[in-house]
Amino acid sequence: MIIKKIKLKNIRSYPELDLELPSGSILLSGDIGCGKTSILLAIEFALFGLQPGQRGNSILRNGEDEGSVFIEFEIDGKTFGLERTLKRGKTVSQDTSALTIDNERTEMSVTELKNKVLTLLDYPLEFAKKTNLLYRFTVYTQQEEMKQIIIEDANTRLDTLRHVFGVDKYKKIIENADLVTSKLREEFRKSQGYIEDIELKKSFLKEKIAKLDQLKVDLDFSKSTLQQKTTERLIVESDIKDIKDKIVERDNLKKETEKTKILLSTKRERISGIENEIKRINSDIYELMKLAVSDAELREFEKKFSENKLKKEEISKHHLEINTLIATLKMKNLDSQKIKEKMRTIEVCPTCLQDVNSTYKEKVFSNLDSESKQNLNQISELEKNRMVLLQEISKIDDFGVKLEKEISELKIKKIKLEGVEDRKLRIADLEKEILNLKKDSQILETQLETLQKSIMELSKVENIFNQKNELLQKSLREEKLAEIKTAEITQGIKYLKDNIKEIEDEIAKKEELRKKINYLQDVESWLSEKFVPMISFVEKSVMLKLRTEFSKLFDDWFKTLVSDSFQVSLDEEFSPLIEQQGYEIDYAHLSGGERTAIALAYRLALNQVINSIMSKIKTKNLIILDEPTDGFSEQQLDKMRDVLQQLNVKQLILVSHEHEIEGFVENVIRIKKENGIAKVDKISSQ
Repeated sequence: MIIKKIKLKNIRSYPELDLELPSGSILLSGDIGCGKTSILLAIEFALFGLQPGQRGNSILRNGEDEGSVFIEFEIDGKTFGLERTLKRGKTVSQDTSALTIDNERTEMSVTELKNKVLTLLDYPLEFAKKTNLLYRFTVYTQQEEMKQIIIEDANTRLDTLRHVFGVDKYKKIIENADLVTSKLREEFRKSQGYIEDIELKKSFLKEKIAKLDQLKVDLDFSKSTLQQKTTERLIVESDIKDIKDKIVERDNLKKETEKTKILLSTKRERISGIENEIKRINSDIYELMKLAVSDAELREFEKKFSENKLKKEEISKHHLEINTLIATLKMKNLDSQKIKEKMRTIEVCPTCLQDVNSTYKEKVFSNLDSESKQNLNQISELEKNRMVLLQEISKIDDFGVKLEKEISELKIKKIKLEGVEDRKLRIADLEKEILNLKKDSQILETQLETLQKSIMELSKVENIFNQKNELLQKSLREEKLAEIKTAEITQGIKYLKDNIKEIEDEIAKKEELRKKINYLQDVESWLSEKFVPMISFVEKSVMLKLRTEFSKLFDDWFKTLVSDSFQVSLDEEFSPLIEQQGYEIDYAHLSGGERTAIALAYRLALNQVINSIMSKIKTKNLIILDEPTDGFSEQQLDKMRDVLQQLNVKQLILVSHEHEIEGFVENVIRIKKENGIAKVDKISSQ
């Protein structure tokens, strides 16, 4: 991996930065606090995003709401672009993330981009959950963090290095194996209690099977008894069926007898009714013969009625004429009144156009009043005549009603007389019907006598039927009891079979569990006695090999930086052992430059060990050193030239404020800060 370009916007002290990075060794030079380390932090942020515990406001420039980092890098000859942005809300958080491959930009989630970067760098996938730990110990570690790992307690340091070396899986395997063996032992205890009664269950099963065999014998006997009772019941039912047929025949004869009685009674009632009807008709004929109505009498009444009707029509016509005359006179008086009203308002005659004076008006009014008076007198006379006519019309109406009633009564009498012959014919028909009904009654009486004799003969079987019916009820009860007994035994067999099946299944499970317990005991024994010791041995062997290689490289790098008077190595906990003239020296008693040399040698040795173990990772040819010479003497600074030459990587990015380092590298990028704003001041190549 080679970093080719970095672009910053509102990152720490950089409002803007567009910087191209060449291959080879590069020195980011400048005063302390000028912004050199900010570039390294921006590269780390672009690759892995914010780390756990890291706040976005430690990267975003103060006072700005948005910021971004873009880096362009090359892996195996192919160029990639990484972009991450920050946005200020209640807190500063990552906003968008994008990856550019072959000029095609794809936005991704923070997690997706991190996993994609790990894949591109060929980092093991398990490091996805270990933040950027592998990157920190192979590419870029702040100098103070490397010093921290040296002074950490032994267990913390070993756990950290296990993660970095990728051998923490051995410890996890041992922990998981201990957990498994613990679970297995717990399972043994639970399972052992479950299978303790297996022999008792087997004995209980034998008893159940013996009981089942006895129930099967009882069931055969019960079924035989049920069959016998059923046969007896069927024989009785057959006998009863024959008797029932005779009883049904008797009942049918009784019904026929009742029908015959009803029919005979009906015919007798009909004969009586007809005889009564003949008496009534003869009585009607006698009464009708008393009536004597002549046609002359009827015509006389009808003539009087017609004359009365003509007289009424003449008087009504005269009455109508009087009413018409009265209405005409009243209309004339009304017209006279209208003329008077009109003349009172007229001053000029509308016909001759002459003035109409009051004298003329009075004359006209006098004539009109005289004429109206005459009309009123005539109306009074006419009203008197009209009342006389009304009285006469009322008398004529009363007489007409009386005549009409007399005529109606005469007509009714005549019609009644006309029905006498019909009644005589009716009597003859009724007498014939009586004769036929009496013949039918004699036949029915003979039939009724025959039916009653048959019923008497069939009534003898009823006692036999009652006896058979009692025998049938007894057979049914005995058959039902046998059926219930058979059902109870059958249900008992079913329940017992289910119970036996449950016990057999339980015994089978216990037998299977016994085999499983034996197997798990073998597994637990193998895990605790063979597997865990083997894994522990493998881990110790791997860690010994790593420590041996690590210790040798650590000693080589330290000797390059410090005089030969010191001897350094690593103990079993990977803690630095420092000796001088045969005496062990505590790390805390070293000078600042010597402690820095220890941390740098440890850092470089760790880098080489990791890269040798993980030979396929794509960050082997990139090393970033942040202030690696803090506290160095001039003699130690001179030895940094040899260190940088021995690193032999495609790209080395070095941050230092020591001017002497500029002569050790191929490219120098000078950074300066003015008024809180960092920028590139000068770029030079050696």
